[in-house]
Amino acid sequence: QVQLVESGGGLVQAGGSLRLSCAASGRALSLYRMGWFRQAPGKEREFVASFSMSGTTPYYTDSVKGRFTISRDNAKNTVALQMNSLKPEDTAVYYCAARTLSRPMYNSKEYDYWGQGTQVTVSS
Repeated sequence: QVQLVESGGGLVQAGGSLRLSCAASGRALSLYRMGWFRQAPGKEREFVASFSMSGTTPYYTDSVKGRFTISRDNAKNTVALQMNSLKPEDTAVYYCAARTLSRPMYNSKEYDYWGQGTQVTVSS
């Protein structure tokens, strides 16, 4: 069982920055890779960023490349999402999620554990 707790959401003007953090707890955390998804009102949950199975290569959805950076601290069992140059279309509830190492990263159905979500609102 893995527990995930997000923090860091809020309201920011377009062009601003926010940093989301996700703290993981539980057993055998080294068997999981964490990632970020988001869900805007009336839309499906979409992949934002995660790491490869090896944990060395970050992957991003095209719309956030060059603006968002995912990072992780294995010692603290945390993963962060630094979001710069935010746009109104980034407005969504952001979720941290964990999948086992061998599962593909882009489909939300491949993730076993989810945080409660944190709201990010970008005003124009």
